[in-house]
Amino acid sequence: MAASAASRELFTEAVRAVLHSWPVLQIAVDNGFGGVFGQQKADWMVDVVQQYFHDNADLQNGEVEDFLADLMDQEFDTMVDDESLPQVCDSLMQAFLQWQQGALQQLKHTINTLTQKKSQRAKVTAPPTHSDEDSDDGTEVMECESSSPSVSSRDPPPPPPPPPRDEEDGWTVVRKKK
Repeated sequence: MAASAASRELFTEAVRAVLHSWPVLQIAVDNGFGGVFGQQKADWMVDVVQQYFHDNADLQNGEVEDFLADLMDQEFDTMVDDESLPQVCDSLMQAFLQWQQGALQQLKHTINTLTQKKSQRAKVTAPPTHSDEDSDDGTEVMECESSSPSVSSRDPPPPPPPPPRDEEDGWTVVRKKK
C-alpha cells in the first residue's frame, strides 16, 4: 500500500509540474483571473486533474482537453485559445501512461524536465500604446512642423491601433503569439 501511495503521489507531482509550467495557468494566477484565491485554485486543480485520471478509465485527449478547458473557464474565467491545451493534455496523458506502466524513473525524469521549464515563467506585458511607441517620433514631427511649413501637407499620424480584444463577454481570451 505504501508503494502504491508513493507512486500515486509521484503522478500527482507530475500533474503539478505539467499544470504549473503551463503559461496560461501561470498568467491566470499571476494576474488574478481566479480572484484572490487564484494560487489555491491552481493547487486544487492539480488534485482534481489527478483524481479525474484515476476515476476515468481509457481517457482520450479530447476528454482531458474539455475537462481542463471547463476548469479554466469556471475557475479562472479564461478561455484557452492559444493552442497550448492539446500540448498540456498530451503531457498529462504521457505522465499517466508512464505511471500506469510503472515507468517511475521515466516519470521522475519528466517531472524534473518540467520543473526546470517551470522556472521560465511566462510574462505578460501590455502592448505599447501609440503615445509610447511614437513619443520620440512625435517630438521630431512637432519640431519639424514648427520649423518647416511643408510638413503641414503631410498626412496626420495614423490613429492608435484598437485595444487588444482580451475580453469578450467578460471572458479572458489567451491567444498564441503571432
